[in-house]
Formats: sequence, C-alpha cells, structure tokens
Amino acid sequence: MTGDKDARRKRNMKWLAYIVAGVIAQTAIIVVFVLLVMRIRNLKVRIDSVTVENVNATSSSSSPSFNMKLTALVTVKNTNFGHFKFDDSTATISYRGAEVGKGTIPKARAKARSTRKLNVTVPVSSSKLSTNSSSLVSDIESGILPLSSHAKLNGKIHLFKIFKKKKSAEMNCTMEVDTKKNAIQKLTCK
Repeated sequence: MTGDKDARRKRNMKWLAYIVAGVIAQTAIIVVFVLLVMRIRNLKVRIDSVTVENVNATSSSSSPSFNMKLTALVTVKNTNFGHFKFDDSTATISYRGAEVGKGTIPKARAKARSTRKLNVTVPVSSSKLSTNSSSLVSDIESGILPLSSHAKLNGKIHLFKIFKKKKSAEMNCTMEVDTKKNAIQKLTCK
C-alpha cells in the first residue's frame, strides 16, 4: 500500500510540475507577445520625391515673385502590427518661414507593417510674401528657392480590431527648388 501511495504521490508531483511549467511557458509567451506585438511604435511620414511644374519666377527689384505647382509623393511608414487610419491633414510649404502654399493630404489607411504612398499637389505662390524682401530677389536670381514643408497626421492605430490608440505622425522636410531646371535639389526629411 505504501508503494502505491509513493507512486501516486510521484505521479501527482509530475503532473503538478507539468502544470506549473505550462503556466510559466504561457506567461512567457504572453509577455513576449505584449512587448513585441502590442507595443505601439512611432510612424514615419516623409516626402520621397517632388516634381515641379509651371515655374514662373520674376526677379525684378520692384516686385519679385514666383509661382509653381509641386506634386509630392508622401509616404506613411507603419511598423506596427495594426493598421493606422488617419484623417485629412494639411501640408504647408514655407519660404524662409513664411507660408507660400497649402495642400491636402487625404484621409487614408496605412496597413499593418507596410508603407502607404500618397500624391499631394500644392500650388506655391509668393503672393503672401512682402515684396521688399532682398533675399527673395537674390534667391530668384540665383535660381535656387529654399522651401520647407510640414504636415501632421492624426489618427488611430487599430490592433486586432479590438484595441485602438490615438497616434500622430509629423513630417518636417526641407528642399531647394532649382527654378532654371524645374527640379528639386537636396530633399531632406526629419
């Protein structure tokens, strides 16, 4: 009888050890899942390329001006395991800190662990600038206009159609427009 009790006790201890090991393994899997999959990472918004059309630049000292149309390929890189839905946003183009153009980034969705590409067209004009700007005359005469762009996308990350978390992504880029070649030089984004 004591041999049966000892054998049963050993068997019960084995089962208890298996159950404890299973619980520890499941806990470890859940912790790894939460740390890797459920963690919300920052999104990246960048301008990949810009085409310049209809450039008209006048460098007369009395009324220097420029007009053009920029078409930018904006990319939204989502490294999360859930998709990112964002609302309409505004992309602004500035010349030496003064706004010279606005364009709309349409609402869209960047799928999980992918990059969404959007075309944004922005009409750019110096009509809002003060005409007394000596730097505007020298920039137009040199053929290089320094521009910067900014946009902020506000939306939500959707994880497994259950969890939703508000997130925003911001874009700050600088570029130089060569008005003689109708091209962009030195496009950099932060």
